Amino acid sequence: MISFLFLMLLYFLPAILGRDKSDATGIFLLNLFLGWTLVGWVAAFIWAIASDRPHYVRYVPVSAGHFCSQCGTLGPAGAHFCGACGRSV
Repeated sequence: MISFLFLMLLYFLPAILGRDKSDATGIFLLNLFLGWTLVGWVAAFIWAIASDRPHYVRYVPVSAGHFCSQCGTLGPAGAHFCGACGRSV
């Protein structure tokens, strides 16, 4: 009985490893239907451990102002004193 559970765990290892990926359903179906062949199992395993496509971050340019170290408000670039609390920037 223990060996059967171990073999089932080994058979579904690609589906377990890929459960948090965006293509988890595809990995599971490939593993379920073609996992009995060595090629299908290896393909599902490689798909499960491959990294997802990167999500590109859109960068926003930073303003030219300065933040006050006391209150945290953004002041203009050439200011020497904070407009909100009056302390030096």
